[in-house]
Amino acid sequence: MAASERNECLTEVDLGRRRFLISGATAAGGLLVGSPALHAMASAAGGGAAKIGHYIELLPDGDVIIGVAQPEIGQGVRTSLPMLVAEELDVEWSRVRIEQMPLGIVVTPDGASWKYGGQGVGGSTSITDAWPYLREVGATARRLLIQAAANRWQIEPAQCRTEPGFVVCESLGQRFGYAELAAEAAELPVPESPPTFKNPAEYRIVGTPQSVIDARDIVTGKARYGIDTHVEGMRYASIERSPWLDGTVASLDDSAARAVPGVVDVVVVEGPEPGAPFHILATGVAVVATSTWAAFKGREALEIEWERGPHTAESTEGFWAQCRNLLDKPGQVVRNDGDLDAALGAAATVVEARYELPYVNHAPLEPQNCFAHVSGDRVRIIAPTQMPSGANRAAHGVTGFPRENISVDMTRVGGGFGRRLTNDYVAEATVISQKTGLPIQLVWTREDDVQHDFYRPSGLHEMKAGVDANGRITAWTQRLASASKYYRRSGVEPDKLFEAELYVDDFPAGIVENLRLEWFDVQSGVPRGSWRAPAHTANAFVLQSFIDEVAHATGQDPLQLRLDLYGANRELPYGQHGGPTFNPWRLSRLLRHIADEIGYGDTRPAGRGVGLASHFTFGGYAAHAVEVTVGDRGDLRIDRIVAAVDCGLVVNPRGVEAQLQGGTCDGLSTALNQQITVRNGQIVQSNFDDYPLLRLADVPRTVETHILPYGDTPTGMGEIGIPTLAPALANAIFAASGVRIRKLPLLDQLKRAMS
Repeated sequence: MAASERNECLTEVDLGRRRFLISGATAAGGLLVGSPALHAMASAAGGGAAKIGHYIELLPDGDVIIGVAQPEIGQGVRTSLPMLVAEELDVEWSRVRIEQMPLGIVVTPDGASWKYGGQGVGGSTSITDAWPYLREVGATARRLLIQAAANRWQIEPAQCRTEPGFVVCESLGQRFGYAELAAEAAELPVPESPPTFKNPAEYRIVGTPQSVIDARDIVTGKARYGIDTHVEGMRYASIERSPWLDGTVASLDDSAARAVPGVVDVVVVEGPEPGAPFHILATGVAVVATSTWAAFKGREALEIEWERGPHTAESTEGFWAQCRNLLDKPGQVVRNDGDLDAALGAAATVVEARYELPYVNHAPLEPQNCFAHVSGDRVRIIAPTQMPSGANRAAHGVTGFPRENISVDMTRVGGGFGRRLTNDYVAEATVISQKTGLPIQLVWTREDDVQHDFYRPSGLHEMKAGVDANGRITAWTQRLASASKYYRRSGVEPDKLFEAELYVDDFPAGIVENLRLEWFDVQSGVPRGSWRAPAHTANAFVLQSFIDEVAHATGQDPLQLRLDLYGANRELPYGQHGGPTFNPWRLSRLLRHIADEIGYGDTRPAGRGVGLASHFTFGGYAAHAVEVTVGDRGDLRIDRIVAAVDCGLVVNPRGVEAQLQGGTCDGLSTALNQQITVRNGQIVQSNFDDYPLLRLADVPRTVETHILPYGDTPTGMGEIGIPTLAPALANAIFAASGVRIRKLPLLDQLKRAMS
């Protein structure tokens, strides 16, 4: 996803040196350190200097509270981001406590701005964005504490150093605990010059494996998710949404629903006009009750006749037919290097293939939910969201209330994967609360979640490569007919719809001299949105499968062909998210490593094979090697998976390992069985019986993860590990069986081919 999708544009107050920090004292005499943005804007808005920015609060007992402004969606930021602060502050990690911060928006004479910096997670950017800033927070606090100690001792700060939780002067043989110095440090002005960061060789926290900081709360049930929200006097809501895409209510009889014990109200929630940007996903009828069960039973009693809308003829079969018809015509050329036609004409071998990728559902464990209370001219929101500013904006769009009057508290999110970048469920809850005057907890069912989603886009990829007599790829084209993620996105021009589907600087751009990328806009009423690693999950499957096809068609080894293409250690321009450069050699390094680990060149019995894939995603590099056994009837056994990642400097190796394992399992689950289909303008699938997730018994016994650090800056990890699993698996199936899978999900394709 693009940066513009992660952070809403607000006017930033000009604060001079790189968000330099301010400090202050807590009521208990502790030291509070954070961004000056809050101090400047709170003064303009008449507020106080409360908990500030990504702050540090030193408590008298020696404990340290570190605030986290970003939502936790399972990617580990509640652990990894405070590690950056704690490292530069120089404290014991065991003394750190974490506090989730709410959304911070203030209004100044110059306009609205962030209190705590942009808040929102997506695109694997949390670590990358925070790396310079949060280290500065910790280093500045440490500098203030050293100055306070030096003042007491009446010496120069250069004579002091720190040990975890202490300022030490060796020449005097004395030390002060941070808590002893906190009040004095809080009175000191923050220096204008930036602090000096630690040498990475001195790191004690960054780079060491740390468990999720609230792991005990999660496994003991103490962690609070959105669905756990309880506010005194709140009522519960459930919505029966139109089963037809863009359908509306033709008639409603709610008398039986209102007669259900516990039901207190029934209200219509209007969806957008067909073609208009989504603020709410679908028109529906909400039942409000004193319990979730009563709301569900009241919903079942509703009698609704639906106006079926404009998409009743849509089907999955029709979608693929439209794709094929479009590919028979010229499309929108979005990159055109060299002379493709001449290169194809001169090629010794031309290889062609088409690949199909279906719509897929996010399937978070925790269905969508939101608490909303509209009271007077204020709104209170408590929600599991990836984009708290979007939640604020959604409530503002419904009520028209000033955005500073809309509070948003973030809970831990029970699965995000891009679904909770969109805050339609927040808008729904706000509408219901405004119409009823009640504090509302809206809860979706699993069926709601499967049938009403912003699905990963579906598309048909046509690939063609020209290879010369020496086995060198001289021409490459990718023609994609797809339903853009930017469908009904406000402000996106028609000629920019492709940008969410084809990343024009992806491999092999800058490597194959004659390259053409072409896009075709497929019409579909299915809502689309960001799904974990967005277009990379589709394009990596296509590109890395096709490389294998080219290798086998020209008698080359698939590994060696990749290594030859990736070439020497160099930086290529990369203008999409994750740039500004891409180094293909870093993929070579990963491939060589996993090939060695899995025994790529070993002789294997018939029916057994290994496949490889590698890809650059959002600034990070990943590769998978998969070993499988395929039976005579298409029975598939995944024997071993080896995964490797290069995400730069590693902040929390245990967190990176967890994300690589999770991405591997997510990629495997999606590749094997998952697809969303359409019949007569309705989503066919409804629950995990017809949209099956990977079961524990189906996870291979051996899933190895390897981390190959690189350089002195980190990249994110939440989405890096998923795109390469599916192509590695498909390539392994071909190596084992000779069956080339070009359509996902692949399990039924394999059985059909082997039957």
